[in-house]
Amino acid sequence: LLDQTVHKGTAIARGCAISAGSLTLPRDTRWRAATLATSAVPPTMAIKKILLVDDSKTELHFLSELLTRHGYAVRTAENGEEAMRRLADDKPDLILMDVVMPGQNGFQLTRAITRDPRFADVPVIMCTSKGLETDKVWGMRQGARDYVVKPVNGDELIAKIHGFD
Repeated sequence: LLDQTVHKGTAIARGCAISAGSLTLPRDTRWRAATLATSAVPPTMAIKKILLVDDSKTELHFLSELLTRHGYAVRTAENGEEAMRRLADDKPDLILMDVVMPGQNGFQLTRAITRDPRFADVPVIMCTSKGLETDKVWGMRQGARDYVVKPVNGDELIAKIHGFD
């Protein structure tokens, strides 16, 4: 009947702290963990709102349709400036980011978003035609949490998004 394990670096909302090892809680125990250390696993959240950033109207339409069919609320932006306005208006649960865009590219925008304390907890998935391994590594170094190469496989993208739920 034990199924919840809390690891070192996590505090229980009722004020109990774990200083070493781990503690297993009974199934009926109600608690909310707060992450205190970067090594701890962050609490999960359901992805509902997605900001889609791409300068291609064709890609925006295709991806918006795909995501809305799967129950997501989608907002779009065609460039970095518009994306930052959308972020300020209504913080999304996840961002799908193209790389090649006029003005600020997706790598630069991802770096700016993931380093901004207001948005650092919003996962970014790079969604781009740039498929070289060096591009993937660079995207992840800028703060992206995942990377999808166009043309997008809808099932693969939805699975990656579900990975953040």
